[in-house]
Amino acid sequence: MGANSRYLNFYQGTPVLVTGGSGAIGSNLCRALAGLGATVVALDDLSSSDRSSVADLPNCVLVEGGVTDQAALDQVFGFKPRVVFHLAALFANQNSVDHPERDLLVNGLGTLKVLQSARLAGADRVVYASSSSLVGATTAQMPITEEALSTELHTPYQITKLLGELYANYFKNYYKYQTVRVRFFNSYGPGELPGPYRNVIPNFVYTAMQRQPLCITGNGDETRDWTYVGDIVDGLLRAAVFDTAVGELFNLASSTETRVRDLALWINEITGNDAGIVHTARRDWDTHSRRWASIAKAKRLLGYEPQTDLYAGLQKTVTWFRENWPDIQSRVRG
Repeated sequence: MGANSRYLNFYQGTPVLVTGGSGAIGSNLCRALAGLGATVVALDDLSSSDRSSVADLPNCVLVEGGVTDQAALDQVFGFKPRVVFHLAALFANQNSVDHPERDLLVNGLGTLKVLQSARLAGADRVVYASSSSLVGATTAQMPITEEALSTELHTPYQITKLLGELYANYFKNYYKYQTVRVRFFNSYGPGELPGPYRNVIPNFVYTAMQRQPLCITGNGDETRDWTYVGDIVDGLLRAAVFDTAVGELFNLASSTETRVRDLALWINEITGNDAGIVHTARRDWDTHSRRWASIAKAKRLLGYEPQTDLYAGLQKTVTWFRENWPDIQSRVRG
């Protein structure tokens, strides 16, 4: 997890809360925390995940409930966590377009309630998981810095993720409370299932393993900054410990720009899929032709340094799919 690992000692015996703890990033974070000797409480309503993702972890308790449920929040904050990683969200742009009210409830009110509960329970710090999708595609210079922002947003998810950042800032400014905001850039890796509201990589891998053509929405020249989940987790662990993180906003990314077409070709190559690629029209809300993040600030203030390049990360992801293939098929089919 990087050259300087002394910050990891902080977690030994430390009570930590992870909202969205059984999700793709959350379960990987819980696994890392348990391995570091933390006492972990994972809160998740299991609407888009499964309790099995954290069931085998030592020193980890899963509480089933949502971030808008005050009784569930009272229960998890009763463990008196020192650090809160707020990852729970109604995920995905298309999901928010289809369910805008639920998006506002979970991502807006839920974030406010987590911040309120954390402060009142005496938690030292909340690390809020935001999204690179709220950055305006047409106005952002490359690479994208933390200052890049646009109010010309195209989905409720983008709006509510920005709202969460503003709430975190409010608690920092009004209550002098320790909050840190991190923007994820296209996280991927083991533990993430395919599905209609899921990210492109698990859907591509799932399709490729069924020997079907990969469908690109666009011409394939669109780029993204895909970031391996292990690197995302390391950035989160750093953000909760370093004093230099307090009140700041960080990009957590690989800082490498890759075309969607190249991604699809690599996945077909790794899986041995010879069905090729097909193209469809881009989705109405998808205005982001390029994604390439600057991680200079995270490097400078957190010592953040991604360790896994995209091809190696894809190999690890495909290996996880192969090892869990029957279970993945069963869960996808419901």
